[in-house]
Amino acid sequence: MLSGNTSIQSPTEERRAESHKLIDDLMHSRTSILALYSRLADRKPFEQQDQAEVFELLEEFCQLLIDYTAAAHFRLYRYVDENKEKRRAVLEVAERIYPRICEITQTILDFNDRYDQQLQKKTAINTLEKDLSNLGVDMAQRIELEDQLIRVMNAPRTRSGSNAGASKR
Repeated sequence: MLSGNTSIQSPTEERRAESHKLIDDLMHSRTSILALYSRLADRKPFEQQDQAEVFELLEEFCQLLIDYTAAAHFRLYRYVDENKEKRRAVLEVAERIYPRICEITQTILDFNDRYDQQLQKKTAINTLEKDLSNLGVDMAQRIELEDQLIRVMNAPRTRSGSNAGASKR
């Protein structure tokens, strides 16, 4: 039995609504991770700070970083990977940016692995300032690339099924 809402979405509309929710969730996660990155970076120089506080922030940051990366990597690109995405403009942008996204994903995983080991050992963090700075550069680039994909995913559809403006060069 139908409730008071009698509108039924097509599979395309359902996928579109799901991708909008995913994008909203990703933006929320991104905001959280950037705020935590800023809090952690504000603790420089790390050698002169309370190590327990730095380790606690670093642990929380690494967890959010991995969660964000996994959500973007496995959910944002899912439709492309599973050949469910039909919009040409989305496919073109995804194909162009995906190799760099994968490289940055590996950098993020390497950062997490390096500092996860240090957190387990509670060793001094001599290279955190430099590593965090390098990670920040890569994160900024990843955000720019993701935003390119998000813009084209959110673009209005044309009658032909491709994104508006996709044929403009």
